[in-house]
Parts: sequence; structure tokens; C-alpha cells
Amino acid sequence: MYGDGGWGGQQPHDGSQPYGGQPQHYSQQPQQQYGDWSQGQQPGYGHGQYPYYDEQGQQQYAGHAQQQYQQQGAWDATGAHGQVPYAPDPGDPYGQQPGAYGGEQPDLYGTDDAYPPPEPPGRRRPEPDPELDPDAVPEEETHPFFTGADDDDDDEHELADRSTKRGKGKKPAKGKKRRTGCACMVVVLVFGGGLGGVGYYGYKFYQNRFGTAPDYAGSGNGEQITVVIPKGAGGWTIGDKLKEAGVVESAAAFVSAMQANPDGKSLQDGVYTLEKHMSAASAVQMMLSPKSRSNLIIAEGLRNTAVYNLIDTRLGVAAGTTAGIAKKDYKQLGLPAWALNHPNLKDPLEGFLYPSSYAVTKGQKPEDVLKGMVSQASAKYQELGLADKARALGLDSPWQLLTVASLAQAEGTSHDDFRKMAEVVYNRLQPANPQTYGRLEFDSTYNYVKNQSKIDLSVTELRKYDNPYNTYFVKGLPPGPIDNPGEEAIQGALNPTHDGWYYFISMDGKTSQFTKTLAEHEKLVNEWNASRNKG
Repeated sequence: MYGDGGWGGQQPHDGSQPYGGQPQHYSQQPQQQYGDWSQGQQPGYGHGQYPYYDEQGQQQYAGHAQQQYQQQGAWDATGAHGQVPYAPDPGDPYGQQPGAYGGEQPDLYGTDDAYPPPEPPGRRRPEPDPELDPDAVPEEETHPFFTGADDDDDDEHELADRSTKRGKGKKPAKGKKRRTGCACMVVVLVFGGGLGGVGYYGYKFYQNRFGTAPDYAGSGNGEQITVVIPKGAGGWTIGDKLKEAGVVESAAAFVSAMQANPDGKSLQDGVYTLEKHMSAASAVQMMLSPKSRSNLIIAEGLRNTAVYNLIDTRLGVAAGTTAGIAKKDYKQLGLPAWALNHPNLKDPLEGFLYPSSYAVTKGQKPEDVLKGMVSQASAKYQELGLADKARALGLDSPWQLLTVASLAQAEGTSHDDFRKMAEVVYNRLQPANPQTYGRLEFDSTYNYVKNQSKIDLSVTELRKYDNPYNTYFVKGLPPGPIDNPGEEAIQGALNPTHDGWYYFISMDGKTSQFTKTLAEHEKLVNEWNASRNKG
């Protein structure tokens, strides 16, 4: 580690033993430290031993008592040159040691195999280029993989070795399978085919995303086609649907046109009637027009009987088909648990065919359409928190809250009515209220049972009709919803006014007037009757 001038056989001068033990002795083996510098004496840096060349190109050394070495392109026979050793320093404890890097070891630097002194510039000759053998032929590939041959001797030796290892009586191992040139061909074809496939799909991806998108010109060829866009579809999904139908030439062109149109983000799901071979811009523009949409629209307040008829007509099935499926399979259509097992219901699905726009077209099944409507209703009711807020409103369940919303929807004549109408319901439901004493007395509940929408009803007739839905005959809420309320009617049921309203009447069929006492209400009724008689 420290060279022979350190701990190589000599102890410190103070007489102590290193590490507290016996004197340390290290064998004088040739050291290979710091390259080949450990051989022989060190170069005489600082002692004038640098070589130089005289005018005749002879190599000379200065500083050694005028000693000269005649160089004739090589060193002397021994390959060594003289060197003045360093004088020992009596005060240096390391001075009695040989040279710091190896002592008396032979100097390989002094041989022809090490670094012979270069010839003088005037005597250097360029090395000749290796001669080429004109008869030489490139060596052919002899690897067994390419030649298709194996060394039979090696195979035999290998089989013998394996047999010996397995022991006597054991089945010899199978020999190596020979490879032929076909193996190379298979490898080339596999890798070539893989690279070709990657290249092809990479090119298609680039063309679809970054290349110039193919696009038709004009507003269509006059051939109409119906396209159904699923709910939640984004631009690329819509573009793919239109491309499959032959409306646009590429999805990329459609996405580009949709992004360029200021109203492009407002595209919705639904059924669209378009034309084939439309430019992407024309397709976007037509889809933004209400005229192109042929969705099934379920209006607020529609009863299930009307919805079933609309579905039958849109699907092109016999009248009553959808109603029959709803009656038979309503438990398999996705109703939440709180909407099941209520007695005396006219239709268990009432209130769950949510008012909205639906993509319904021929070829679909009625049960699938019903499932979509029930699913949308359930999601909306969960979003609005019907199950969490019913108790705070004095109701037993979200089912009753949905029923209140359906009553507000049926009796209200404008969106401004819903909160006041809901308050009328809650106030009349109080058994001890001084106006109706727990009866709702809504004409709409009687009309629901009769599947009609009359306004000129005899109170005497109403009070005699025994039916759980007739709120003139029974106290409290009907067994269930009487229509499919929209979101604003539901919001009205969730947030009623608190002004003391008990009565209401529409004088013009467009707006409602609310009163707190029966006397105020009867005054308005008389005015309304007088106006009708004049007409």
C-alpha cells in the first residue's frame, strides 16, 4: 500500500513495534503498483536524464558525466540504460530502503517490449500497408444455425455423457434438433411482419390524429339516415358513429369541425336524422338544429299510460305492448328498494318514467327503453336527496315525497306555482287543520283514477266515489304518484313556501291564485263562474 519505502521490512526508529506485536516482515516480492513504474529505478526527473537529438539525429543524454548512448534505431544489447541512484539521507528513516516502487526489480521499461525510444524524424519510415492476398476468399459462415448442420461427434459425446449421468437402464436424452435455413427464414418473417404491422398502425394513428382528415364536400347526397348517439358520447365517439353510418368521411374531420363551431360542445345524445356524404361542418350544424333530432320526448307531468303509447309508436310495436311488459316485469326494471311493495298502486312504475329526451328508435326492445327511463329517474332522485329529506318534511318515506311532487306538478299551472302548491299539500295533510281537516280534495287524483283530465266535476259525485286515489273520499295522500314530475316540481316539494296557503284557483288557465281561507277562495270561484257565463 505504501511501497517498500514504508513498512517493507524496517521498523520505526523509535524501537516500538507497530500494532503492538512482533516485528513486521514482508517478503521482497516484485511489486506491480502504479503500472510498470515498480520495475527498476525511477526515471530521473530533476536529474538531467531527458533524451534529446543532435544535428545528425543521434539520441543523447545529458547530465551523466558526458556519457552518450549511440542509438541505431534500438537500445543496447541489454536494453537497459544507466541511472544514478538516489543518495540515502541519514536522517530519513526511509532512506535505507530501495526505490519507492520496487527496489532492485528488473526494469521492463528498458526492453524492446516496453517503450523503445522513437527514431529521429529523419530516419522514420512509414509502415507498408499489409499486402492483400488476391486469392483470399471471405470465410463463409460456419455456425450450425446458418448451415443447418450440427457436429455429430459432439451430439454423440453429449448423448454418452447424459447417459452416463442418468445411469444404466435410464432412457437416453433426446438429441438436439437440427436447425435448417428455414429457421432463419421464419425468424426474418416474424420480425419483418411485426415491424410491418407496427409501422402500418403507427401510420394509421398518425393519419387519424395528425394527418389531413378526409372530408366530404357539400351538405349531403339527399339519402336520409337515422343515427343514434349514446348518452355521454364525446366528439370521437360521435364521429365514429357518423362515419360508420356513412354521414361523414372521417371521425377526425368531424371532431375538427365540432371544435371549430362555437356551439359544438352543446351536442347531446339522441336520435338524429341526417344525410349521407355530408361535410363534417354541415353535419355539426345540422345536429345542432332541433329539426334533426327525433328523440322520444317525455314531457313533465305525463302519466305512464301516455308514455307507454309513445314508446309503442316509436318502436313500431302493437299498442299495449309496453304497458304489458311494465305490469309484468316492473320489479326487473331497476326500481330502488324504497319504490317497491306499496299496496293499492294503479301502476308501480308511475313517477319513474322520468321526463327527458331519450334516444329511442325501431329495433330496440320496450324493456330496454323502460330500464333507461327508470335508471335516469333513480339517478335524479338520488341526486336531489329524496331519501334524506323526506323525514324533515314530516313524511314517512321518499315515496311520499315523490307523491307530493306529482300532486304539485298536476295542479300547478306554471313553474312559479310549485312551491306554493307544495305548501297547500303539506298544510292540508295536517289532520287538525281548520280548513280541510286532513283531506286534500284534489280533482287531479280523481282524474288519475279515471284516466281523464276534466275540470268540471261535481263535488257530490267526487265525495261518493270510493277509491284509494280519490282524495275527496279518503284522507291523506294517495297510494303513490299520479304522474311523472319534473325537476322543478320536485324542487318545489323539497322547498315549499311557508305563507299559510290552503286554496288555489286558476282564473285564466295560465296562472294560479292562492288564498288562506275558504271564504277568500269562494269569492274567487264566484268571479270565475261569472266570467264563464259572460263568455
